[in-house]
Amino acid sequence: MPDDGFVYLTREGKEKLAAELKELKSLKRPELVRAIAHARSLGDLSENAEYHAAKEAQVHLERRIAELEYQLSRARILDGNNLPQGEARLLSKVRLLDLKTNEQEEHTLVTPEEADFDNGKLSIKSPIGAALLGKKEGDTVEVKVPAGVLRYRILSVTR
Repeated sequence: MPDDGFVYLTREGKEKLAAELKELKSLKRPELVRAIAHARSLGDLSENAEYHAAKEAQVHLERRIAELEYQLSRARILDGNNLPQGEARLLSKVRLLDLKTNEQEEHTLVTPEEADFDNGKLSIKSPIGAALLGKKEGDTVEVKVPAGVLRYRILSVTR
C-alpha cells in the first residue's frame, strides 16, 4: 500500500468508523458532560475522584473522536474487484493450513484500521499478514513471531 497519507478502507470499514464517530458524538459525549456536571456539583474539585475520572474519560473520548474524524477525512474506499487475482493481496481471503497443528484457518487481509482477528480480518501490517502478501495457493509461509516460527501452507486465495 502506498504511504500517501490516505487511510484505505472497505466501504464496510468506513461505515463502521462513521457509526462509531456518530455514537461517540451523539451519545457518549453528552453522557460525559452530564457526569462532569454532576461530579462538579459534589463540591471541592481538588479531592473529587469522580470529577477527575470523568475529565480523564473526556480526554480519551475527545482523542478518539479526533482520530476517527482524521481517518474519515483521509479515507479512500478500496474496491477488491480492481485488485490483482491469484495472489494474496489486500482484501484477499486466504485459507491456510497450520503445518504444526494441521488445522485450517481463514483470514481476510485488511488495512490496520480494519483489523479484527476475532472476526478473521488480519492486518497486512501484522507478521502473518505481511508474510502472506504476494504469496499464491500452494506456497509455504514461515512467520517469525515472539513465540517462535509459524509455518503455513496456503490452500486457497480468493476475493
